[in-house]
Amino acid sequence: MCGISGIYNPGRAPVSPDAVRNMLKQIQYRGPDESGIYMGQGVGLGSVRLSIIDLAQGQQPMSDEAEEMWIVFNGEIFNYIELKAELIDLGYRFRTGSDTEVLLLLYKHYREKCLEKLNGQFAFAIWDTRKKELFLGRDRVGIRPLFYYREGDAFVFGSEIKCLMESGFVKAEPDPESLKRVFTFWTIPSPGTMFKGVKELPPGHYMLVRENETVIKPFWELRFQGDRGAADTRSLSDSMEEFEAIIADSVRLRLRADVPVAAYLSGGIDSSATTWLIKQIEPGVLNTFSLGFESREFDETAFQKSVADQLETTHRSIICKDSDVADNFAQVLWHTEIPILRTGAVPMFLLSGLVNDNGIKVVITGEGADEFLGGYNIFKEAIIREFWSREPSSKIRPLLLQKLYPYLAQFQGRNNALLKMFFGYSLQETDSPVYSHLIRWNNSLHIKEHIRKDFLNGAADPVKTFISTLPEDFGKLDLLSRAQWLESTQFMSGYLLSSQGDRMGMAHSVEGRYPFLDHRVIEFCTKLPWNHKIRGLNEKFLMKKLMDGKLPDQVVHRPKQAYRAPVASSLTSAKAPEYLREVLSPEMLNKFGIFNTGSVEKLLGKMQEGKTVTENENMAVAGILSTQILMDMFVSGNKPYRETEMRVKCPVTYDKSLKS
Repeated sequence: MCGISGIYNPGRAPVSPDAVRNMLKQIQYRGPDESGIYMGQGVGLGSVRLSIIDLAQGQQPMSDEAEEMWIVFNGEIFNYIELKAELIDLGYRFRTGSDTEVLLLLYKHYREKCLEKLNGQFAFAIWDTRKKELFLGRDRVGIRPLFYYREGDAFVFGSEIKCLMESGFVKAEPDPESLKRVFTFWTIPSPGTMFKGVKELPPGHYMLVRENETVIKPFWELRFQGDRGAADTRSLSDSMEEFEAIIADSVRLRLRADVPVAAYLSGGIDSSATTWLIKQIEPGVLNTFSLGFESREFDETAFQKSVADQLETTHRSIICKDSDVADNFAQVLWHTEIPILRTGAVPMFLLSGLVNDNGIKVVITGEGADEFLGGYNIFKEAIIREFWSREPSSKIRPLLLQKLYPYLAQFQGRNNALLKMFFGYSLQETDSPVYSHLIRWNNSLHIKEHIRKDFLNGAADPVKTFISTLPEDFGKLDLLSRAQWLESTQFMSGYLLSSQGDRMGMAHSVEGRYPFLDHRVIEFCTKLPWNHKIRGLNEKFLMKKLMDGKLPDQVVHRPKQAYRAPVASSLTSAKAPEYLREVLSPEMLNKFGIFNTGSVEKLLGKMQEGKTVTENENMAVAGILSTQILMDMFVSGNKPYRETEMRVKCPVTYDKSLKS
């Protein structure tokens, strides 16, 4: 695992290695073991390395034997051993045992077609010294980040946005359109970011950069074959057998490393299943890590312990207190680089710190199972609402929704009027391609009531804009498949794998690996019959059947509990850091000109008085506060976490053409 950065600036003043080094300084937590820079004609590439495979010889930037191509690579190619054998048969010779060299020579032979062969999580850039072109690629679902900025001939890229800000080419200026989107979707649909001109390479895409041309194309697309009316020809037993074989092989590949591999245990069935599979493949000592909460409503410690005890893992856990959320909120935002509407990233930041403290670099975790096996309540919510829409006057049907959210007090007590008011939004719009997500997006949009109209300045409706970008045949999919596609391409890629995944792990130099996001697992799940994923209101039916008898019954058959963390109780507490109150002061609100001072003060007053607040109001506080902090850090330049020195040597290798 690494962090990468680079500058391509043909026809102008030579690229300075100091500029590339300045970019690397800000992400050296992504790769604290080694660092290096390559300087070519009009180009500079940089890398910081977290050594996991071929610890002795995997240094970057790396070239082929003839020094015709140079690569910087963030990620892992899990099937590199098989690909290396293929390349050896084609006549290629290897100087290292690293997956980086395999990727480089695979590109040299197959060019962009190499991406179709990769089983991995990656973001990389390859400079072709002969063609004078830069090739960049990003994994299928966006596990590893890759940002860029282009103005004229100049092009800069990096693993994180803060890299680009250090290049000398990019100025931090907020994008109103993107902020309106993040306050709708909880993320910014690719390729947008919070800052004008800064873009991300979309998941499953590659990019070719030449002096006068930028080409961006997909090499993989997420496609569901859902049609609820089609005959189900696959039996449940056949699906279970095939699924177990694929997910087991996915775990096997992700255990490849020259350092110990640990696992996260959340207390849910997904991480418990991957932990069980690890123990079947490698029965030896396994380190597991989990997260508990001081507040009982968020805590899942009992379930975590039951799995750790049964599988006899070496288990460690950390308890997140309400005060921890507030104390670490600003530093977490330095890593997310995007406003967050929930605080779940903070406990994940603390958990990766625990992993790092125990000398572990790699953890296997369960992300992706909910998205592709039908685990989220938003899927069942859509099914119930569509069922309710056929009899909108029914008093019984909306009560089914109470079962989905037992942890939200506002929906309990059989308050039929409240249920109808909340879940009845756009109930009859079943023809909408985004029907499943209309409530969530509408609730998030309430935050816009706190945004100044002059800041938005006529920003387009984000939902209408998003619908216009959907695949042409999207409306032909069944309700569940549409919901899964939306959750996977937006929430999972743009939020879960970023703000709670890559960024929180790499903040403490910890690499996450995700067996459920193996493209073979994904492609298998997209073809599953509806009732193998959700049967009635029983989510992840196939997974539960597979793990029945293998894990504690209380884990396999417990209702889905969303991962949540404290919000208002921590961020607006009198014990919260003074800085959190400062950035929400009228002076700071007026300074950045994004939020209405009056409405924000009214919201904060309600919370400080101890009044009951809704989930929407909790999200509003987190969103407003995180935006203000990001503006202070990136726009005002108040960067308390900015690095000023490299902690490891950063040698510079010059292209042979520059030596003459």
